[in-house]
Amino acid sequence: MTIKSWDKRPLYLAADHGGYQLKKRLARYLKNELKIKFTDFGAKTYNEQDDFPDFIIPAAKKTVKTNGRGIFICGSGIGACIAANKVKGIRAALAYNIESAGLSRLHNDSNGLCLAGRVLSEEHAISIVKKWLETADFLEGKYEKRNKKIAKIEK
Repeated sequence: MTIKSWDKRPLYLAADHGGYQLKKRLARYLKNELKIKFTDFGAKTYNEQDDFPDFIIPAAKKTVKTNGRGIFICGSGIGACIAANKVKGIRAALAYNIESAGLSRLHNDSNGLCLAGRVLSEEHAISIVKKWLETADFLEGKYEKRNKKIAKIEK
């Protein structure tokens, strides 16, 4: 994977119990195979009482504060995506396939990737994450205009 400026931005991981196992696998992949440093916002252990906002919201806030990237995981990916997108400045995309992960970067300049821990296989999730991380270029133009419209609503 080619290292670009996008790759050098801080990376944060967060998951509840539904995404805990996938987060652990992605952490090993990022550390051992891609040699990418990241901060793990939890959950640090498996606990069915965990609530995704407790982990996703702090990670999303840190992502915005540092102009970083965040990977947010829950059982379906939906709750993580809803929670992350409540944070001003987050453009988190729920990706169930490789193409949507790449398009979320190209068309939406996503700074957050949401994954479904109970739906995706570990191998498929790794492929999605790899595509999202290696797609550094945002096409701007009409897409930037759309992002500005969304940012205006956040004010």
